Amino acid sequence: MGRLFRAKFVNKIVENLLVFIIKLIYLTCKKEFIGEAPKSKPVVALFWHEKLAFMPFIFSSCWQGRNANVMISDHKDGQVISDIISHFGIGSIRGSSSKGALKVFLSAIKSIHNGIDVVITPDGPRGPRHSISDGSVAVAQKTGVNLIVLSYTASRFWQFNSWDKMILPKPFCKLTYCIGNEFGLEGLDMQEAKALIAKKFNEVDNII
Repeated sequence: MGRLFRAKFVNKIVENLLVFIIKLIYLTCKKEFIGEAPKSKPVVALFWHEKLAFMPFIFSSCWQGRNANVMISDHKDGQVISDIISHFGIGSIRGSSSKGALKVFLSAIKSIHNGIDVVITPDGPRGPRHSISDGSVAVAQKTGVNLIVLSYTASRFWQFNSWDKMILPKPFCKLTYCIGNEFGLEGLDMQEAKALIAKKFNEVDNII
């Protein structure tokens, strides 16, 4: 019992330290936001896993009056992510693509039906990098809601040697965030839908 308490205590310290660090870095940066929060309610929002570290700021800055739940894996790293994004008022849907996938899918559908945006990293949690999962298409097509693509660039950053090549912006850099235009997947099969999503990611990346 004592060991479990100590582990939770240490995890809470690490969580708050990470939140403090990323918020401090963010405060030093020059920010630019391109695009507007979606007009439809709700939507499925997509961004690449490599942009996870500083993406919560786009929700705290541009998502006023909207709620969002992020689909996050059941892995222990997923718990850390879930705890961190809660500091930004963002909820989470926990689950695995290999175990309990149906439960996660149904939870995402429930969020949409409750008027809550569902946020997905289509290449997460294990890649391949910049791939698009079936689930990100299925949630949007099942509910009939629009999708939007989110991204940001940093003028200076550290890049991790991980499968997703995750970036961490450096202090005093310029951050440029972009919210893409809404689009739907009506009448498209799985491969056509994935091709359209990839095209929308390219469009956003070309803007920033």
